[in-house]
Amino acid sequence: MNINELVSKLKIVPVVKLDNVEDAVPLANALIAGGLPIAEVTFRTAAAYESIKAMSKIPEMTVGAGTVITLEQAKQAKEAGAKFIVSPGFDKEVVDFAIANDIPIFPGACTPSEIMQVLKCGLKVVKFFPAENYGGLKTISALGGPFVDVKFMPTGGIGPNNIKEYLANPKIVACGGSWMVKDTLITAHKFDEIAKLTAEAVALVK
Repeated sequence: MNINELVSKLKIVPVVKLDNVEDAVPLANALIAGGLPIAEVTFRTAAAYESIKAMSKIPEMTVGAGTVITLEQAKQAKEAGAKFIVSPGFDKEVVDFAIANDIPIFPGACTPSEIMQVLKCGLKVVKFFPAENYGGLKTISALGGPFVDVKFMPTGGIGPNNIKEYLANPKIVACGGSWMVKDTLITAHKFDEIAKLTAEAVALVK
């Protein structure tokens, strides 16, 4: 199963911010236990590289790198073993690097011009961020008109209260979310709670 198929099957990609590498493996195990063996570990902290490295050693886990905004971060993501890359916006250098290295990439695109740049690179799935701030489903539906082959992975403001509504739209492959992997739960080492919230999220979207 390729990354696009896996993301489409799981429907949710947990967006994770890790401050301590020690939390990476327990978090991965909690996500696996909850039935969601995937994570987008964001390059928002110094612990991202080592965390991706640690999590990618777990066979059941598919770990990607998120918030990749520079070529250097893309190179680090590859080196750490990231199976996919997610960017908040479109950067041709980052996209070209991912394509050249056979790493699936979901670049951010919120406007027709950005989507056209993504299409030029031969990609068909874009991250739509921050989803709720940019008009959410209304905007995605409008963009879906001219861009019939493009699918979206919205992130930002999506949670248990609106995810089903998002996933009901055929233009959406999956949603990114962080409600089951909140920073406060990770830093408090409440991994049982994370596993429980993850299982509830999985049940919600089935």
